[in-house]
Amino acid sequence: MSLRAAGLSRSRYGSRAGYGLQTLHAEWTKLRTVASTGWLLLGAAVLTVAVSMAADAAVTCSSSGCQVDTAKLSLTGVQAGQAVVAIIAVLAVGNEYSTGMIRITLTAMPRRLTVLAAKAALIAGLVLAAAAVAVLASVLAGRLILPGHGFTTAHGYPALLSLGNGPVLRAACGSVLYLTLVALLTLGVATAVRETAVATGLVLGLLYVFPVVTSVIGNQHWQRHLQQIGPMTAGLDIQATAGLKSLPLTPWQGLGVLALWAAGALIIGALILRFRDA
Repeated sequence: MSLRAAGLSRSRYGSRAGYGLQTLHAEWTKLRTVASTGWLLLGAAVLTVAVSMAADAAVTCSSSGCQVDTAKLSLTGVQAGQAVVAIIAVLAVGNEYSTGMIRITLTAMPRRLTVLAAKAALIAGLVLAAAAVAVLASVLAGRLILPGHGFTTAHGYPALLSLGNGPVLRAACGSVLYLTLVALLTLGVATAVRETAVATGLVLGLLYVFPVVTSVIGNQHWQRHLQQIGPMTAGLDIQATAGLKSLPLTPWQGLGVLALWAAGALIIGALILRFRDA
């Protein structure tokens, strides 16, 4: 890809705002001209909805009643979709390092933190849009599927999965933010380590292996603390609409923990990008 095609011409740089817009345009050009970006976003949405529908169809509420958080159940697919979201964010950085394109980018746009900020803004925006569609579809699917499996007003489930219900709306919006924060966390890690495979392994380990390790610890005190600091275990507390008092953290506190992970990863990635040669 030439500098002209990527929109990196120095002659068009003017004010600081103009430089930022040119950087944003260049990063957008790179993202939209890579076919995998669109397909992966579509894949993340489809996988999220498909797994959520499968979870809805697998659970039945008997006539004696049941204790199931229907909102959390219908958003189960977020746990699968986040893996694809992580891959999207890794490739946004990893592809440039693997092809050497990053040297051209940083030569044309020497303000490295601006480059990272542009990548973060675009990845966050794209994932936010895809996540909003996937989460809305998952909630609607749950609203259609769950009544046929016994989740009715007769079993204590009035106003099933209505987005007019405050807790359900919070769970849905929080899930969109959760996936966006996972993307930003991954972008920070990928910028820091610069290797696609290593970054993918680190992020997926944090998301999936961390909860497994936590679950095998016998000491409940330490188990609870690990649940409070794990990016996935804490972040997904935002989906809970029942049994809130038993959670290690409140829903928004849990999402805040994930936000801290994302911020920390981006800060570390920014420092390494700023002071280390490409």
